[in-house]
Amino acid sequence: MKKLFYLLITGLISLTTANATQNIYDFVVKDIYGSEYDFSQLEGKKVMIVNTASKCGFTSQYAEMQTLYEKYKEKDFVIAAFPANNFMNQEPGTNEEIANFCTSEFNVSFPLMSKISVKGDDIHPVYQWLTMKSKNNVMDSEVKWNFQKYLINRDGSLHGVLGTRTSPMDESIINWIKAD
Repeated sequence: MKKLFYLLITGLISLTTANATQNIYDFVVKDIYGSEYDFSQLEGKKVMIVNTASKCGFTSQYAEMQTLYEKYKEKDFVIAAFPANNFMNQEPGTNEEIANFCTSEFNVSFPLMSKISVKGDDIHPVYQWLTMKSKNNVMDSEVKWNFQKYLINRDGSLHGVLGTRTSPMDESIINWIKAD
């Protein structure tokens, strides 16, 4: 009987562990140019993941994100932007149009990913992990608008989420980047 109980518990633990992605570094996505982008290359870095849109009232945050990235990229900090058209058709462009806009208007040099969905039935697996405690083992959240920020610790775990109105240059973000 003990052996059966042990096998049952071991099986349940294995099943639960197999279904939960341990950290963000387990993902491979497409960048804005269609190439594979393996998040494992970011191991040991702090990462801010942001859902973006070119025709949003907060689009100017691209400039702040670029400033933040330039200032802290040498301190193992990366921004990964995921364009998404989930809110009032504010990212209607193609990947090529989005890339051209970001580079010509804001000189963006941080990684831009392929356009995805950040909520709903077609939510991208990265955003499933970011928003579901059952996957990230930290918290449930909901993407409420463009330029919501998810902070990822050096070990690939979710640190937290900040809303659209929080500036990328906010002291809480800078303090998080500087902390080890």
